[in-house]
Amino acid sequence: MSSRLEKTPVTLDVQRLREAALIRRRRLLKQNIPLFIMLIPVIAYYILFKYWPMGGLVIAFKNYNFADGIWNSPWVGMKYFKLLFSSASTLQIIWNTFWLSLLSLLVGFPVPIILAVLLNEVRKSWFKKWVQTIVYLPHFFSWVIVSGIVLSLFATDYGSINKVLKLLHIEPITFLYESHSWIAIFVGSGVWKEMGFSTIIYLAALTTIDPSLYESACMDGATKWRQIWHITLPGIRHTIILLLILAMGRVMEVGFDQVYNLQNSAVADVSEVISTYIYKIGLGSSQFSLTTAMGLFESVISCSLVLIANQIARKFDQALF
Repeated sequence: MSSRLEKTPVTLDVQRLREAALIRRRRLLKQNIPLFIMLIPVIAYYILFKYWPMGGLVIAFKNYNFADGIWNSPWVGMKYFKLLFSSASTLQIIWNTFWLSLLSLLVGFPVPIILAVLLNEVRKSWFKKWVQTIVYLPHFFSWVIVSGIVLSLFATDYGSINKVLKLLHIEPITFLYESHSWIAIFVGSGVWKEMGFSTIIYLAALTTIDPSLYESACMDGATKWRQIWHITLPGIRHTIILLLILAMGRVMEVGFDQVYNLQNSAVADVSEVISTYIYKIGLGSSQFSLTTAMGLFESVISCSLVLIANQIARKFDQALF
């Protein structure tokens, strides 16, 4: 009896299938070589400008100075993290960042959804295009321009609103120098500037909904509100969850440009955030290790919030990754 088993027809068929699959993979790889070549600049960009600079985070654990450089500066361990969390002003800055960003998320996140749903119900195409253009236009304005518009409206001396109040013999209101009104202006200006961009994303998602669903609902006697609740919103649920997860990752990233152009010393107790703190203390006072520690803390919190939001979405089978 032979010591080596003869290959059965089934074994030969499996081997041929594997060889055919390998040939297909090689052929597919050769076909996609131009796409891989086109991807090289993108990969190089992320390596050079996103991943390589992460090595600089070691500054947070060193007493960094220009003379010794990043790698030769003496190690100090968790010194700057202890310094951060032992300071009441630093804790206030962290709270301001979280509070302003959370308010912007709670107020600003539903607005584009509502606007997209309303525009989706508009039947006059010319009106719909004009509204889209008007609400999308502020997205292209820099915060220097937007802050100029805000100042021209709410300034105490020359603001349009206070000029109208003066004509009505009402005392001017210091909108930009009161904490509560400043927060309202901050959140409102952010929503006004960015709601158009998100609205277009939701409008694109609405085009994927099957029109026959609306026809069936209409035949069953469903009102417009019922159609929106049971068809429109579930139809863009994936997009809503995706943008919400991405927004959660930016909760600790209040935009530097917006805060810096709108803040003043009278509302410093609510307007000082991590980004402005890093600019003033890191670049202004050359305390690089301290501000790097703050930036690392911000990144860790942002990453944690993304993972938490993704896990919650996973419970509803809507996870991003």
